[in-house]
Amino acid sequence: MRPELQPQIWRSEAGSRRWLSALIAAMEDAARPELRREPVPAESIAGLRAQLALPASPRPYQTSTLRH
Repeated sequence: MRPELQPQIWRSEAGSRRWLSALIAAMEDAARPELRREPVPAESIAGLRAQLALPASPRPYQTSTLRH
């Protein structure tokens, strides 16, 4: 998935649940012993470092001013 499209997915409640479910599934997959024994590819580490180097946004999305 293109990075510029990712924020659009989880802005809804259903999207948030899908995103969280995907995160949990990825973490469970990465925790498997047979995968943990394997070395991490250099390009994966470089991608993670690039992602972590980005500044954090105080508000990743616009909050609603409407009263419910």
